[in-house]
Amino acid sequence: MGTHDKPLAKEDYAEPVCLLCDPPYGREKEVKPVPQMRIIRKMDEYMSRRDYAGAERHLLYWLEEARLGNDERGMLLVCNELVGHYRKTGSRESAFKYASMARELLEKMDFDGTISSGTTYVNIGTAYNAFGENEEAEKMFEKAESIYSACKNVRPDLLGGLYNNMALVNVSLKRYEKACTLYEKALQTMKQVKGGELEQAITYLNMANAVEAEKGLDAGESVIFDYVDRAYDLLKNTSAPRDGYYAFVCEKCAPSFGYYGYFAAAEELAETAREIYERA
Repeated sequence: MGTHDKPLAKEDYAEPVCLLCDPPYGREKEVKPVPQMRIIRKMDEYMSRRDYAGAERHLLYWLEEARLGNDERGMLLVCNELVGHYRKTGSRESAFKYASMARELLEKMDFDGTISSGTTYVNIGTAYNAFGENEEAEKMFEKAESIYSACKNVRPDLLGGLYNNMALVNVSLKRYEKACTLYEKALQTMKQVKGGELEQAITYLNMANAVEAEKGLDAGESVIFDYVDRAYDLLKNTSAPRDGYYAFVCEKCAPSFGYYGYFAAAEELAETAREIYERA
């Protein structure tokens, strides 16, 4: 090699790659995974501050990054987060848009039958239920139940969430006996989860609402108040950390306590949530 000779660098012989173009025939696109855990942690930070606009920007940015990086798993994760985000913020059209995208990704990736697909169906079903599409919600929950039943080692918190959401749909459809059975299954399942008292408290408040829907406030008074008392005890004595999620649950539950006349408890929970959000 002469004194003026240099080894060839890759850029000397390789054609520039366009990130937006398809690869040559016969060669698969390179996958550049997005940092899933970092996305979730940052999302938790936004929600601990109730920064919904920031959370939306964060998720849409990473959805585009996942798309450009050909990371379909990353896209599925972010679509699921977007469905939940728009459900919480009351944006029906956007929630359904990303629910549809998530289902398309499951089909494209041949993920149907996996625990991830079950979790996605629960998430989509919860959005349908939140916007009054109870028959569609029930279909999604039935898909998830079938998948979870066929899978080994499904986490108890996933099963508990499924049973609770299935019960909500059955209350909406006035199937109160079936809803009660599902709520009991949710309670028993969440007892296996560390910090599961928060979800149990939500379930007890849902059970109180179901009794009122079926029997009326006066006829169901004693049972309703028993459920509300149990919910309050669980929220106060939980082993769950006093973090952003605890604040979210307190804030979510406070109006129910106020509705049933537990005004001091409602104010206490709302104040607890405010204090946690202010520290975030």
